[in-house]
Amino acid sequence: MASSRSALVVLVGEAEPAVGELRHELDPVAQLGVPAHVTVLFPFTPSEEITHDVLLRLATLFRTVPTFQHSFVRTEWFGNDVLWLASDAEAAFRSLTGMVADAFPNHPPYEGQFDDVVPHLTIADRGRMDAMRAAERKVQPHLPIHAITRAVTLLVEQPSGRWETAESFALAD
Repeated sequence: MASSRSALVVLVGEAEPAVGELRHELDPVAQLGVPAHVTVLFPFTPSEEITHDVLLRLATLFRTVPTFQHSFVRTEWFGNDVLWLASDAEAAFRSLTGMVADAFPNHPPYEGQFDDVVPHLTIADRGRMDAMRAAERKVQPHLPIHAITRAVTLLVEQPSGRWETAESFALAD
């Protein structure tokens, strides 16, 4: 049986009214059941290696982080490939990623592919440029989008390719 991937993300339900339909059309992972989110660590450990001990370590780690408010304040681009929303809490998201990467050094963010991991909420990924530009124009009137991060969620890829929530880890109140 093939190994299933997992990811640690901050779900951003507050963004769904502004980006949900656009993401479903223009972000392939949205079509696989992944809601609007900011990635904390991907890929995380293969799902078959997620033990009770791993879950306990994550819960303990995230309980040290205070809940935080933030806003998605502007659209940005990675080249011409990815349209995304930038949060004014970039430092808080970078801290979350750093904490998990330090605690689980065998799982660097994006397998070490990028020198700088930029926290973001993807709207469109490698879509038609005209459709992605139109999506940017549709989202901008909704900005800023205010959100409260209260938890980090563990998503696990299913054999079907769809992603499902496996666990949620509360941040400190």
